[in-house]
Parts: sequence; structure tokens; C-alpha cells
Amino acid sequence: MLTFTITETDHCRPVASFLRNLLPAAPLPYLRKLLKSGHLAVNGVPATPDLLLAIDDTVALKESGRTGQFLATEPPLLDILHEDDRIVIVNKPAGLPVHRTAETGDDNLVDLAERFMAERETPVKLRPVNRLDRGTSGATILAKSATSAGMFGRFVKEEGLGKLYLAVAEGTMPPDGEIDAPLDGKESVTRHRLLFQADAEAVVALYPVTGRTHQIRKHLSLIGHPVRGDRRYGGSPLTGYPGHLLHAFRVALRNPETGRELVIHAPLPPGFVAAVRGIAGDAFAPLLRHLPELPPA
Repeated sequence: MLTFTITETDHCRPVASFLRNLLPAAPLPYLRKLLKSGHLAVNGVPATPDLLLAIDDTVALKESGRTGQFLATEPPLLDILHEDDRIVIVNKPAGLPVHRTAETGDDNLVDLAERFMAERETPVKLRPVNRLDRGTSGATILAKSATSAGMFGRFVKEEGLGKLYLAVAEGTMPPDGEIDAPLDGKESVTRHRLLFQADAEAVVALYPVTGRTHQIRKHLSLIGHPVRGDRRYGGSPLTGYPGHLLHAFRVALRNPETGRELVIHAPLPPGFVAAVRGIAGDAFAPLLRHLPELPPA
């Protein structure tokens, strides 16, 4: 039996994602079979794929010759949060652009994901359904075909995505509220909820009602509370972290084919965890445990 204790950087990770990262070379049908047959348990109870892991949970996986063959010997190339026949949802690291541009060159999420997929199954051409800024981390949806990209793209345009971001904002933030300020002549609305206030920084949950370019970053800057590390919009410098402290923590969408709602959480990156721990101190663990309970906008 292989056993693991969940730390802050796997907090809120779906069980299926944990298993994918543990056995990155395993075919998807094999991983589904392991979960369906009860080979993976959390705190002694057989786990369902969508169960969210929490700090200090104990995960146990029954060993076999085949699991040993697929067991990761180093951190996976890509942090996959969800995968099905149509889409893959990835926890994008800060500092990595979603797609190639003349400025970024070869390093980008789409190419990295395509290489990862090609190493373990039939190669696919991935297409972003949503895009995060280069400096923003978190849940990014990639479609596995042009048909899937069109299907999910139309859904997002018509119904939108349920999105929840976490940020470290500078200054003393007001309590729960709404920023209603047009950007580039278009209606733009961001709702915010204060999670923890320190002397000069705050941990904030943010719900973008509309989806304008750099919306959250611009809105927080407009009210005098820029994202820490976001120098483009007035944030103070951040050393030792490749982006700014803004993370796409939760994304909710409905499968256009089945009507099934999919809610995916993206664990915080280590540098983000360290920043929040430094701000919240003894309140850090309770704050982290509260995150999955945050309501929709």
C-alpha cells in the first residue's frame, strides 16, 4: 500500500487529479478503473473522482506491478486537474503564457500540454477555451479538437463560466462589494469578498461577472488596491515569484452535450501559498480550509 499525506499545495485538488499526477504515464482508462474498483482511498474510505482533498488527508493506493510501472519518479511536466474525451483542464503556472507569441517564443502552455499528451496517448491539437494572463496562475481549459473548441466556446460565449479568483491585494480592502467600472468602453463588473486583512495586504476572493482583458487587475488598480507583483497596474515588486499573486482557483461550466455541471478547483502554487501564509500567520490553515466553501458570485 502506498500512502501519502496531503499538504497545502494539494489542498482542494480533485482525487482524479491527484491520481493523474501520481501515475502520469498511465492511460486514462486505467486510472478510471483504479478509482471505480476502489483501489484509492482517502482517510480509509474509497474515493470518488470528484472528491476534493484537504490538508492532512491520508491517501492510500493499493500497489500492483502495473501501478509501480507508472509511478512518477519526479514532478509531472503538467498539472492536470480534469480530463475527459473533450477537454483537459490544467493548473497553469504563473509566468507561462497560454499560447505562443512573437514575444514569448517556444515556452507556452498549449505546446507543453500537447507534448505531455503525446507522450502517453495519441497526439492531439489543443485549443484554449479560456485564457489567463501570463502572470496569472490557475485553471485553464483546453479543448482536444476543433469541434470541442467550437462547442465549449459557444457555451462560454452564451452562458459564461463560473469563475472564482484568489488574489493578494495591496492596502486595506473594503469588505464585500462590487466594482462596476467600464473598461475600453464596455460594461465591466467584478465582485469581491474579503477573506483576510493584514496591515498592508489582503487576501481577496474575486468573481468577474464580465470577462474583459485584464479585468480583475485593472479593477483592483482602479480602486487603489493593485494585485501584489502586478507592476503593470501599480503593484509593488514581488521577488522569487514568476508572476503576480492572482490565481484562477475555481471554474464551473456545464457540459454542452450532457448538461452535467463540472466544478474544478486549482490548488494554489507553492509561491502563492508562501505569500498567503506570510500574510495570514496562524489564520492560514483555517483560511485554506474555508476556500472550497466559498459560494458562487
